[in-house]
Amino acid sequence: MTPEKNLHVRLQQSAPIPLNVDFTCDKNEIFVIVGPSGSGKTTILRSICGLYHAASGKISCNGQDWIDTEKNLSIPVQQRRIGMMFQHYALFPHLTAQQNIILAYGHIEKSKRATRARELLNLVHMQGLEARYPHELSGGQQQRVALARALAREPNVLLLDEPFSSVDQQTRRKLLRELARIRHQFNMPIILVTHDLDEARMLADKMCVIHHGRTLQTAPPAIIMTKPVSAVVARLVGLDNVFAGTIEKHDTETQTTIIRWHEYRLTTPYRPEFEIGSEIDWVIPSENLILHRRDRPSKGERENPIKGSIKEFIPLGENSSILISVNDHQQSLSMSVPTHVARRNRLDTGGEVSVSLLTEGIHLMKK
Repeated sequence: MTPEKNLHVRLQQSAPIPLNVDFTCDKNEIFVIVGPSGSGKTTILRSICGLYHAASGKISCNGQDWIDTEKNLSIPVQQRRIGMMFQHYALFPHLTAQQNIILAYGHIEKSKRATRARELLNLVHMQGLEARYPHELSGGQQQRVALARALAREPNVLLLDEPFSSVDQQTRRKLLRELARIRHQFNMPIILVTHDLDEARMLADKMCVIHHGRTLQTAPPAIIMTKPVSAVVARLVGLDNVFAGTIEKHDTETQTTIIRWHEYRLTTPYRPEFEIGSEIDWVIPSENLILHRRDRPSKGERENPIKGSIKEFIPLGENSSILISVNDHQQSLSMSVPTHVARRNRLDTGGEVSVSLLTEGIHLMKK
């Protein structure tokens, strides 16, 4: 029986680079690691490659141990069959696009390498550009060649280290679509390191948030963005509306939990595991804030209504960013509304505004 293609990584050490990570990436899965600069993202990739050795840990792929510190085992880098795609392409400048890929096909018969290289270039939409040198290609084209070269190794796992950060936004979107399109043809785990949260949400099957080398939460992006395990995770993934509150009541009849936030009593989803009187953190993604229209009320206005003044109003094309100061407290709610809605409601800095916090959008977290 052939073992499933998956990658399991467990790394621990206290110095010189703190590490405490444990995760599994399955075949055909894009596993995205996010975290601030210096959090250990690239060190994890280097450990998988065999270019860095943690004090303690185990890395296995397809049922084969690559590293096991308890057994003093470390498989050489060349035996791991890893495809690696870097931020700055790392193409050989004196070789053509096709020659760069042929170089990675050292494990197959020489007579088949040119044909296989052309097939990969076609796969990444580079047909007709086989004979061009890297300096004759755009940044996006160079990155496509780099992706084809990484795949030419027929790797057990594909590692992508900030691969699209050096290209413009439009090219990045195209490359992201390309990666999503071809992923299932290679039936392998893919680990992507990025600081771009939009990129992570777009591509990830699972997202791993790390900080100071430690895994804080691993889950699908939709879970992390709506139900982070802590205020630290919420802020690391760019959620602005993170606050402290107190558990006031659990209502078994309505299956809701009431929290106190300053003078407001907010209805939230039922969380009886929190003791009454205990302090908690809570978060609400900005899309769960509903603006009260001045021309006609809406049903949503009955859910957790909040009044405040507009501290900051910034039109950003189709949408406008609004920062709402809540009753003179040193805290603000952040939200975005279509610019035409902002105009219709005459929103501007200093003006009064009312919003509702949708009950289902409020997530409670341990303090």
